[in-house]
Amino acid sequence: MDRKRLQNGILIAALVMVCQMPAFSAKKNEELIEMPKTYPAKYTAEYIQQIKPMYKSTGKEEIIYVALDMLKGTNGEFSRNAILGNNLSGRAVKIEFRDLGTINPDYANFDALGWKKNKQLFIFINPRHKDAPPGALAALLSHEALHQDEYNSLAEETYAWTMEASVWYEIEKLYPESNDELHPLVVRENTLKKLFERGGYSNKYIKKTVMSNEGYKNLPATSPGFEDL
Repeated sequence: MDRKRLQNGILIAALVMVCQMPAFSAKKNEELIEMPKTYPAKYTAEYIQQIKPMYKSTGKEEIIYVALDMLKGTNGEFSRNAILGNNLSGRAVKIEFRDLGTINPDYANFDALGWKKNKQLFIFINPRHKDAPPGALAALLSHEALHQDEYNSLAEETYAWTMEASVWYEIEKLYPESNDELHPLVVRENTLKKLFERGGYSNKYIKKTVMSNEGYKNLPATSPGFEDL
């Protein structure tokens, strides 16, 4: 092989390597961002960055942004709007994963808690649910967003539990990957869904469950905004 042909061959090989390297690097970078399997397919890293400005006022948790976005078009749309600021405080609700036992030992095993401090509303979620499917968290948030003041009642809890059940019923159909039956929060949601379905998609059996809950035994029958039991 003469020198000229050898030089041409080396130049072509170098060009091929240069052309291949960016494609390889891009593919490698894409593979580094792997979303949780319980995220619906549309919630890519790029899509979450697009929706982040809408939800960042609620806190720093990406999974909460996804959960709130999943409430769009469901019965939980009211709760989503409430969390974003359309509530009695006029402010976005702050959402955190927190050890609820530090607030009160009696709350240690609660799944979540609605809280009000001065004019700010909070939703605190038990840290054991940090890896829950965002669809299950969406249903849970639809419940907690209804607690917007320092008052509570059996009527309010009945309404909130029924909201949660109806939202999970919808989410599970829209996003079946949410139904990770091994997760304790999904176990809760599926239990509620069964009560909802058994009652003919009404609060019939949920109401009975609320009435028999020891944690609610000291609650009044009604509260402001929830006068019907």
